[in-house]
Amino acid sequence: MHVYLELLAREASAVEFEGPIIEARARGADPAEIAELERAKVEALKVRELLRRRARREAELSALYDTASDLAGLRDVDAVLEAIVHRARQLLATDTAYLTLHDPERGDTYMRVTDGSISAAFQNLRLALGAGLGGLVAQTARPYSTADYFADARFQHKDHIDSAVHEEGLVAILGVPLKLGQRVIGVLMAANRSARPFHQEEVALLTSLAAHAAVAIDNARLLQETRNALEELSAAHRSLREHGNAVERAARAHDRMMELVLQGRGIEDIAAVVTETGELTVLDGQGRPITGPHTPADPGILEAAQASRSLGRTVRRGDLLIASVDVGGEPLCTLILRSDDADERILERAALVCALLLLFRRSVAEAEGRVRGELLDDLIARPEDEGLAERARRLGIDLAEPYTLIVARHQGQRERAAFWASAEAALAHGLAAARPDEVVLLLPGAQDARRVAKELSAALASPATAGAAGPVRGPGAVRPAYHEAQRCADALIALGRRGDGTSAAELGFLGLLIGEHRDLPGYVASALGPVLDYDRRRGTTLTATLAAYFATGGSPSRTAEAMHIHVNTVSQRLERIGRLLGDGWQEPERALELQLALRLHRLST
Repeated sequence: MHVYLELLAREASAVEFEGPIIEARARGADPAEIAELERAKVEALKVRELLRRRARREAELSALYDTASDLAGLRDVDAVLEAIVHRARQLLATDTAYLTLHDPERGDTYMRVTDGSISAAFQNLRLALGAGLGGLVAQTARPYSTADYFADARFQHKDHIDSAVHEEGLVAILGVPLKLGQRVIGVLMAANRSARPFHQEEVALLTSLAAHAAVAIDNARLLQETRNALEELSAAHRSLREHGNAVERAARAHDRMMELVLQGRGIEDIAAVVTETGELTVLDGQGRPITGPHTPADPGILEAAQASRSLGRTVRRGDLLIASVDVGGEPLCTLILRSDDADERILERAALVCALLLLFRRSVAEAEGRVRGELLDDLIARPEDEGLAERARRLGIDLAEPYTLIVARHQGQRERAAFWASAEAALAHGLAAARPDEVVLLLPGAQDARRVAKELSAALASPATAGAAGPVRGPGAVRPAYHEAQRCADALIALGRRGDGTSAAELGFLGLLIGEHRDLPGYVASALGPVLDYDRRRGTTLTATLAAYFATGGSPSRTAEAMHIHVNTVSQRLERIGRLLGDGWQEPERALELQLALRLHRLST
């Protein structure tokens, strides 16, 4: 019997256990001895099989232990899944192994990881619950195996599943559920490309691996979620820190700007704080530049400024940041910063500081405007007041110098017109007063009424009509000049020329009717001056010829008869007159002015 112990000890093959019996028969042993050897052989083979199973179980347990250790060391979900599938293929010595996961949104399972697969269709396969072997395992949460997939009728065969399995060349398949508690999260499968039964020990081995795998998958998932949460917290922390730093920078910039305001500095100094990070332009409420390198004419910028006022925050347009502030719906200022990395909060605070500064300046200007307006009202209403000249000197107005008085008629919008007039007077070092439907300006030197009408019309977005009178010298000349300017503005409105500006001198003979001084010689000189000068220098009779021409109804032949000269001479004289007076002298309105000037000239000689 010891011979079989020796064979067991050296792990001999099953064939070697026949050796003692063959040897006994060869030496002629009796049947009883041979029968005893037969019994001993059977028992020895049983022991050998038992040892082999225990050795295999020990190897499997060792492999499971190693697998659990490997899975415990992995932190990435993809790495965990790949390790599970690869180890399953190794432990069961199959041609391929693969893993499907449950999709809660679609209610099926999808191929997640494969090892040893060669078919793209198989690698992208989806299995509904109960469809195919994998779908059956996912639905029942129980292991299933088949030695011949296509011949097995225990599960539903679907065309797209069978096609993918056939393309992969699989025959024998074993699948076990991946379970977390009572919930199936997927299926772990091993498969061969030839027929092969799967023993109970192999099913148990793959089930054990699946149990480890499910826990590892869940741990990796929880770890990934934790990492994601930590990254989100870290990002939130960085964002809060950056926000805090930005707020602190904006607060420091705001303090610097307020110090500048308290020091009496202007908008240019406020802008210098912002221009450390870019190129800044500051616009007033009418879109005119206060400071900065350029004037934006793009309608998109004006639209962005309106959006900024509506939203109460900075608006970006390309590489431009626009912050605009209004008061009572009226735009006050707009800041435009060209920069890629500027702090919007600094720009917003700069806009508020500029708005406050402009409001302060407006208040000062309005107070000064009221004083100047009261002086102009008194010059018009009480020119005999002896203290007017002294009041004017205190405001920097020397009434001994020539001034132009302008009356600008408008339709409503008294406050906006008054603000514009006050600003205009302040810039020109003059006076301004506001009435319900007009503003009155007393500006130094010669002023153009057309310019005033044009600029006030633009500020009000409606026609303003201006009349001018002057030069004005002394307090006593203001009232008559005011009435003359009023008559000029009224004349323009009566002539249908709203939005225009003029003076009595520019109105021609109409100015004689509405002018305060009615300068007849001046009118004659302005209308006939070139012809009169020519006659005086040359001793000619062009003036008389022109008078005869108008008196005969503009007929050259009748003019020749009246003057007893040849008609060609008349034509030559009329040609000379045309060159002196310029084109259009025979137009009805111009001809009327010339005839009036000829009458006045005749009466004065």
